[in-house]
Amino acid sequence: MVGIGLAAAVISGAVALIVPWLPIAATREAGRIDFTFWFATVISLFVFAFVSAVLIYAFLKFRVDEHDYSEDGPPIHGNTVLEVIWTTVPFVLVLSIAIVSAIVLSKDGNAGTNPLKITVIGQQFAWTFEYPNGQIYPSLHLPVDRHVMLDITSKDVIHSFWVPQFAQKEDAVPGINTQLVITPDRLGTFPVICVELCGLGHSLMRSEAIVMSDADYASWYKGASPAPPSASGGATAAVQTFTSNGCIACHTFSAIPGANGKVGPSLNDLSVSATANHESLTAFIHQAITDPYKYIPPGFKAGVMPAAFGTTIPKAQLDNLVQYLAAHTH
Repeated sequence: MVGIGLAAAVISGAVALIVPWLPIAATREAGRIDFTFWFATVISLFVFAFVSAVLIYAFLKFRVDEHDYSEDGPPIHGNTVLEVIWTTVPFVLVLSIAIVSAIVLSKDGNAGTNPLKITVIGQQFAWTFEYPNGQIYPSLHLPVDRHVMLDITSKDVIHSFWVPQFAQKEDAVPGINTQLVITPDRLGTFPVICVELCGLGHSLMRSEAIVMSDADYASWYKGASPAPPSASGGATAAVQTFTSNGCIACHTFSAIPGANGKVGPSLNDLSVSATANHESLTAFIHQAITDPYKYIPPGFKAGVMPAAFGTTIPKAQLDNLVQYLAAHTH
């Protein structure tokens, strides 16, 4: 029976260890979660090997001979020692998993005394990230080995923030703020994915998390902090409006780096559409933002672009964005 148990343990252990079941952990929290997973997995493999060994041994040892027509064996009343063992052992194993899980949960929720606080905003169909300098960016930049508190919310429907290498997921819910603590410990670029069905463009609602060294992060943060726009707006303010409202994730627009979205039509040739609709370029762009379903370009569907930008974007910002798009399209 021991040999059978060892064989079952070796086979199941090989399957568990050889196959890369989990993504590479890129945060301390993910490392703890992975430890909890493997802690429970090892216990499960031990139980599996033991139960398999007992079943196979009993099957081979006590099988009925084909010529044995005798009646069933004598009934056996319970064994107290055995019952105590098979009650105590599972209790200890489950309790150990619960204790480890509670410790990991407590540590993963501890942001320390001075975390970097970043607001994560989900909206159809883009992630944007607001930093302490008040600026909003389409990608998440993080310093390595520093606690980060993500304050997550949504502008429209329920989304769910997930980076596979961070091993944690948190819903973005309109009207409330949820929190997620991460401490990146691996340099690299990792995908930010929405894992809550949120509309037609759900599968394309992606961004990236870039973990940088302290020096690189400080340099990026300094260079990515533009001076406050003037009251009249300007290009910087227009790009900020375009980015913070998620347009960058849904549309392609050559004038703005990173605007490579395919959910909505390209904005590089708006003058062609304006001419086809017998409207001035600025009037057409304004209408396309505030009343997007009045004209739907061929190949695209209604119900994808939010129809509330006419009220959610302040008039001065909207007019500035319209002028910027008109000046940089073809």
